Amino acid sequence: MFRFGEPTYLYLLLLLPFLAAFYLYSNYKRRKNIRRFGDPALLAQLMPDVSKYRPNIKFWILFVAIGLFSVLLARPQFGSKLETVKRKGVEVIIALDISNSMLAQDVQPSRLEKAKRLISRLVDELDNDKVGMIVFAGDAFTQLPITSDYISAKMFLESINPSLISKQGTAIGEAINLATRSFTPQEGVGRAIIVITDGENHEGGAVEAAKAAAEKGIQVNVLGVGMPEGSPIPAEGTNDYRRDREGNVIVTRLNEAMCQEIAKEGKGIYVRVDNSNSAQKAINQEVNKMAKSDVESKVYTEFNEQFQAITWIILLLLLVEILILDRKNPLFKNVHLFSNKK
Repeated sequence: MFRFGEPTYLYLLLLLPFLAAFYLYSNYKRRKNIRRFGDPALLAQLMPDVSKYRPNIKFWILFVAIGLFSVLLARPQFGSKLETVKRKGVEVIIALDISNSMLAQDVQPSRLEKAKRLISRLVDELDNDKVGMIVFAGDAFTQLPITSDYISAKMFLESINPSLISKQGTAIGEAINLATRSFTPQEGVGRAIIVITDGENHEGGAVEAAKAAAEKGIQVNVLGVGMPEGSPIPAEGTNDYRRDREGNVIVTRLNEAMCQEIAKEGKGIYVRVDNSNSAQKAINQEVNKMAKSDVESKVYTEFNEQFQAITWIILLLLLVEILILDRKNPLFKNVHLFSNKK
């Protein structure tokens, strides 16, 4: 496993585009000033020892060296020892609705994006817990098997969009059944399913699936995304909305009654996700109330620093930069490495 010991230093890389822009602007101003004094071609003949390319090469060498130095400060490391450890935690599987109705914007910036941000913050709050992700529309499939790797969880989360499933619908029951089968076989661990959906176009079987999960000791919580009064669904790539066969604008509404019934049978809570952070707080509190047991996880307990190779590359680049003179070296006047002269 690769990681950075001090990832904060990677923010220094954000300065590189500004450095490059400043250098390019300086070159532009310099050429503009030269043109004010005369013909650039004539001036070049009057200054035959001035190299046109060497200053640029020296700058870009330093540019790369500075970038690598930022990476060096962040302390790149590779895991060298994988061990199974036990920590107090719970197992949570998130089932996310990615049907087209989740593109509605009655919750900003959209139902789906709001849900993804909520999940991201929920993952940030997890500590020694395991998390998995299931996406569903007309079908349901596992996006991320249950894991304690929160970085991977957030990476998979970013790739979620409605195009992952072509069959439309809201197969909540299938998603809950899949989640129930996806927990580890470890005994005595607190388990919860968090269903995030607008509940529209319900396929059936969700209440029964939630009840079956609760009988196995798995709590089913439901976060309803959207507003009961409804909202049109934007048509991607246009400024219009999705329409039915008769040309009428399709309005999608949160099926709150159905969401509440699923949560009730699943011995969990129902919370509406609106434009506030109330849903985030409620689900965090619910997860924190769950009984935490020893959760086995395979983690890297030792890491080897990987600064040596980067250090040698930086030193080599700086040495090359020093050896490249701004002006043409008279000892190599017949060698034209940095010009088109034959």
